[in-house]
Amino acid sequence: MNLLDLPPRRSLGRVHVPAVTLAHGGGGKAMKDLIDDVFVSAFCDAKAPDVLEDQARLDLAALARYGDRLAFTTDSFVVDPLFFPGGDIGKLAVCGTINDLAVGGAKPLYLSCAVVIEEGMPLDALRGIANSMAEAARMAGVRIVTGDTKVVQRGACDKLFITTTGIGVIPSQIDLGIHQIKPGDGILVNGLLGDHGAAILAARGDFALKTEVASDCAALHGLIEALLRAAPGTRCIRDATRGGLATVLNEMAEASALSIEIDEAATPLREEVRGFCEILGLDPLYLANEGKVVIAVPPAEIEAALAAMRAHPLGAGAALIGHASGGIPARVTMQTVFGGKRIVDMLIGEQLPRIC
Repeated sequence: MNLLDLPPRRSLGRVHVPAVTLAHGGGGKAMKDLIDDVFVSAFCDAKAPDVLEDQARLDLAALARYGDRLAFTTDSFVVDPLFFPGGDIGKLAVCGTINDLAVGGAKPLYLSCAVVIEEGMPLDALRGIANSMAEAARMAGVRIVTGDTKVVQRGACDKLFITTTGIGVIPSQIDLGIHQIKPGDGILVNGLLGDHGAAILAARGDFALKTEVASDCAALHGLIEALLRAAPGTRCIRDATRGGLATVLNEMAEASALSIEIDEAATPLREEVRGFCEILGLDPLYLANEGKVVIAVPPAEIEAALAAMRAHPLGAGAALIGHASGGIPARVTMQTVFGGKRIVDMLIGEQLPRIC
C-alpha cells in the first residue's frame, strides 16, 4: 500500500507524571496517553500511521514468501531485577521469543507485546524498557505489531511483567525435531554457558558477590540460519534457558530414546561462572542461558556446523561437547575431569527463581 494513501500520523499523547497510576489502566485518556507516550512512540515506524486497531493485520502473501508453515510461540517474562548487566526485561522478552521461533528453523517476523504494570512504576524506567524492546526488534529485523496494557494496584505484581507472542515462517526444506536424533550425532553448543543465570544472581546483590559476567541475552536467528546453510542435516536445535544445558540434554535423550554423553572438559564455562557456582553450591549445568543453543548434528556435518557458528559473532565459542549413542535410553552422563562419569539428571525444582 502506498503510504501517501494512508491517513496522516496523529499527534501522540504524553504522560506528565513521574510514575504509573491506576488511572493509566482505566481505558480513558490517561491510558491512551500512556500507550502513546511509552509504546506507540517506541514501536511504530515514524513514516507509517499509528491507527490503533484491536488486532494486527498481516499480509498472507508476504508470509508465504518465506515458507509453507507458520511458527507461533508465546512466553512471559518476570525477571528480577528488571535491569541487569547485558540487558533488561524488554530485550529479554524480544530475544527470548525470537529464539523460540528460530530453534524450529523459522524466520521470525512479528511480535506482540502485552504488559502488566504495577502502580508506581517509574515512567522513565518503563520508557527505557519499551525503547530497549524496539531496538532489539529493529536489530533482529522483526516488528512489534500489536499488544495490550494493564495496570494493577501496588503489590499485585512486581513492577512489570511482559508477555510476548511471536510469528514466523518455516521454509519448506527445514524439518527440525527433537525426536530425530540418531546414534553418533554430535551435541554442539554455540559458546560459554551459564552467563545469564550468573549475571541475574549477581545483579540481585543477595550474596554481596561482584562479578563482571554479563547476560548472554541475544537473538540467535542469524546464527541459526548460518548453521542450517552449512549443516542442512541438523537434527534439532533447542535453546538452553530455564533448567540450562542439563535439562535440554535430558529432553533430547528422552524424546529420542537414546543416551547422551558429554565431556566436562569440552563444555565451555567462564571461569568466573565456575567460581561463582562453587561459592554458592550451584551446578553450572543447570544455570539459565538466553543466547545459547544446544544442537544435534549428524557426524558428517559436525565440522561444517562448528565452522559456520564460529564465523558468526554469537557463535565464536562454539564447541562439540558430546555425542548421542545407543546406550541406556533417556540417560545423560558426563565424563568428568577426574576420569569418572556421573549421571546428569533433569532439574528438579527451581535452582534460581525468576531468572527470565
